[in-house]
Amino acid sequence: MRRRVTAALLAAILVAPALAEQQEPFEPEGYRADNYRAPVPATLTGARVLTTAEAEAIWRAKSGTFIDVLPRAPKPKNLPEGTVWRDMPRKNIPGSIWLPDTGYGVLPPAMDDYFQRGLARAARGDKAALLVIYCLADCWMSWNAAKRALAYGYANVAWYPDGTDGWERANLPTEETQPQPRPEQ
Repeated sequence: MRRRVTAALLAAILVAPALAEQQEPFEPEGYRADNYRAPVPATLTGARVLTTAEAEAIWRAKSGTFIDVLPRAPKPKNLPEGTVWRDMPRKNIPGSIWLPDTGYGVLPPAMDDYFQRGLARAARGDKAALLVIYCLADCWMSWNAAKRALAYGYANVAWYPDGTDGWERANLPTEETQPQPRPEQ
């Protein structure tokens, strides 16, 4: 009996790391199209994945453009007449360009165009310019947006998966911002 228990315990110890690896999120072939607030992969093929310290170094050196892709809450359609609507403020990494709603798995043509134009402005027309794309921690929106930037031909894409959550945990400054004007949907 003792030998069976020891063998079972040894097998569990050897198998546990393999099971943990299998449960780790992997890069999908396409874009993530649901459950956007979930653990993200540790990699993004073609992009550099940044730690908070690396993102901070780029920010302090002003050597890249930071792009926030956090979605913006829409104004409710059934608000009673005369109701004052105030957008929820967004604090992001100072100097960032906020291109909301560009990290979904599928973008309508107008939003795809909005994102492409926003990236072109951020890169000043230089597809080799460093673009740092982020959102929140465990948010597939930034992963999708960075992957999409690569698909558009940008060659120097960095993905900051900890986003403003990691930035704030490091006690780095944030500033309230407004999104870039976008097409009506």
